[in-house]
Amino acid sequence: MAGAGATNATSNPDEPGISLTHPAAEVGLIGFHQSGHDGSKQIDLFEIDTPMLTMEDRDRDTSLRSAADIAVRENTPIVSPVTGRVKRAGAYVLYCDIDDNFAVIEPDDRPGWEVKVLHIVDVAVRPGDRVVAGETLIAPSARKLPFVSQIDEFTPEPSWPHVHIEVIDPSVPDRPTGPGCP
Repeated sequence: MAGAGATNATSNPDEPGISLTHPAAEVGLIGFHQSGHDGSKQIDLFEIDTPMLTMEDRDRDTSLRSAADIAVRENTPIVSPVTGRVKRAGAYVLYCDIDDNFAVIEPDDRPGWEVKVLHIVDVAVRPGDRVVAGETLIAPSARKLPFVSQIDEFTPEPSWPHVHIEVIDPSVPDRPTGPGCP
């Protein structure tokens, strides 16, 4: 993923993917897991020295490497992992009761696809903004979640906050899973 490496996101080796970069200057660990979206793309790594692992199955129908939790040093600026244009950005509610922020970027390399970045503090971009991979600030830092996350099981204490990144083809219909919010 970045500065010091790159990833490719695609679900078909014959299909062109997109390149992503690290979302922060200092990344401690990349933990892959299953996305909750049926249009998610497999994330494959190349040219990277960052420690990584694939976490346990989450009982979803997506690839075990269709999303990544990226542990970053606390209070480290979060930059865009891809060059493109911001489609959506703002606040949302995680797990029905936790305030969180996100940015969704349409990559230049794959118009129509979306790169989602979650768990960030004070979004610094707005819809329509142009962003450059590894350069454009999208948030001043990652959000430290108020619970132990799956990736925290693999990081030294105190665990670093993480950003969640996934690449989605929104033309693939998503079948909602789980009970949803009351």
